[in-house]
Amino acid sequence: MLTKRQNLWETLKGGNPDRFVKQYEFMNLIMEASVTMAGFPAPGQTSKAAWGITWMWPEGQIGPFPVHDEEHKVLKDITEWRKYVQAPVIPTDDETWAPAIAHAQAVDRNEEFVTMMAAPGVFEMTHHLMSMEDALMALYEEPEAMHELIDYLTEFELAYAKTVIEKIHPDALFHHDDWGSQINSFLSPEMFKKFFLPAYKKIYGFYKANGVELIVHHSDSYAANLVPFMIEMGVDIWQGVMTTNNTPELIEKYGEKITFMGDIDSGYLDLPDWQPERCAEAVERACRRCGKHYFIPCLTMGGPDSIYPGVYAQVNQEIDRMSREMF
Repeated sequence: MLTKRQNLWETLKGGNPDRFVKQYEFMNLIMEASVTMAGFPAPGQTSKAAWGITWMWPEGQIGPFPVHDEEHKVLKDITEWRKYVQAPVIPTDDETWAPAIAHAQAVDRNEEFVTMMAAPGVFEMTHHLMSMEDALMALYEEPEAMHELIDYLTEFELAYAKTVIEKIHPDALFHHDDWGSQINSFLSPEMFKKFFLPAYKKIYGFYKANGVELIVHHSDSYAANLVPFMIEMGVDIWQGVMTTNNTPELIEKYGEKITFMGDIDSGYLDLPDWQPERCAEAVERACRRCGKHYFIPCLTMGGPDSIYPGVYAQVNQEIDRMSREMF
């Protein structure tokens, strides 16, 4: 039986995997000392996190989002972004990093990838600072200022990457940045290429040049029109691929260059009254239509969990069943 790492590589290269890769099983996420994720609220809370962004998680909702009224919006004028935007301090002391280092050292790297999680991504940061509407309008109305802001965010990511690599020597990177809705990308491919492709080529190129073997990018959305850019920037696995992307078609077209992780929509299964039978149906459909190579069956949620307890574990059970049937 192949190890989790070996089975992953066989899947990615179109070789001889002996079972389906089971969701996030190959990534051991190092969440400690994550500068950009510190300060997120719990359900029912409001808090101020990195970059001075105020987050609110209303009771009954499945997650938090930045508050963008005039009082709480960080970036009030893109032409004066230097006045409003201040990158958080990246800690370098041993005490802060001790839990992350201990976690990384405890991972069996023959079995799992020591994986650094980075979120929010560059595009998300632009609209977290000033709202989605302001960010999208600024790309058209103030492109020079937006390029400057994106460069600033990119330099922060590179500085953070340098510290992460020095401290825990990750094998993999799991990077969040949602690039679309369920039916289309937020930006046209032309706009994405102009503003965000250069940033990600720098970021992912830096990780790859410094010992990181695997880049996993999360975008639980439609982004089929951006796959060529994912390949160009160095993404090995696109996680969060919704069924609206036509995953089998993407595998046929791009499979030798990138692997697709998803095709099991969390919005369809991860519900208060979730049903095991529905999980079984969705997993079987994904596995049979997508096949054994260049595909990892997975909920589209950006982490090894589900909103409602039991869904993630049930999907794992169904993937095991499909491995027994198809391998």
